[in-house]
Amino acid sequence: MGFEPPQRLVRALGDNDWLGRLPKLFEETVARHGLEIERVMAPGGRSSLVVLVRQQDGTPAALKIVPPFAAPELERAALAHWDGFGAVRLLGGSEEALLLERLHPEMSVRSLPDAKALLEAAGTVRRLWVEPPAGHAFETVAERTGRQAAALSGNADVAPPALVAAALSAREELTALSPEELLLHGNFRQSKVLAGDRTPWLAVGPEPLVGERAYDLARLARDRAEDLIAASAGASSARRRVNRLADSLDVDRDRLRGWTLFRAVESGTRAIAAGRRAEGELSLEFAGWL
Repeated sequence: MGFEPPQRLVRALGDNDWLGRLPKLFEETVARHGLEIERVMAPGGRSSLVVLVRQQDGTPAALKIVPPFAAPELERAALAHWDGFGAVRLLGGSEEALLLERLHPEMSVRSLPDAKALLEAAGTVRRLWVEPPAGHAFETVAERTGRQAAALSGNADVAPPALVAAALSAREELTALSPEELLLHGNFRQSKVLAGDRTPWLAVGPEPLVGERAYDLARLARDRAEDLIAASAGASSARRRVNRLADSLDVDRDRLRGWTLFRAVESGTRAIAAGRRAEGELSLEFAGWL
């Protein structure tokens, strides 16, 4: 069966070899698993194709096809280790495809009022923080942020020098001693928590790595930054938000603030360098408040 990939995926990947072979890969995967196609999710993700399907016994599921550069094997390993506890359940798949339990993609935690959304998101992510499996291949927070720090230094001219210096200094101090080595989601935020049937909320789309909980909360801390920026007391609200989030999960406030600063500056400079100026400036303004 032919199909048109979501335009969001096409724009994100551009002229990419994987995107060119995606139609054939999609058809082969559907045939191999005997799936009945319902619809392609749109707008869909920026680096993967998600299709709502039914298995041979009629059970609803979601098929996620992931390019090799997005490390589907690591996502599969993390989901298998969590085994549905706090995260979407892995049902099967193949090298570049993940067959997942069907959630309700139209309803994420982000659809809730902010205070309630943070509460539900925090309750979800804490279930993911477990000991990693023996012999795992996940990278560490230090390794991932080391690459990001090098790229940040290369893009430093697009952001205030003092902010870049503060972010790099924070990262160096934080990685000097990691207080814990837990399996982390890696890209956790409100939109990564979807409504489910067997439990109210489940995490999706991990970019797993191993490290401390504060790192995993840093992206969540700046969710809905646009709302804070629009408020008259945005700066103080942002700092209180970080503190409340840290306290609710018994995470050190200073470490969460440091990781939030680094991740906001890294994300902001990367977005500006990629031509997404409005998105980048939002992250940098938030970082400046910390």
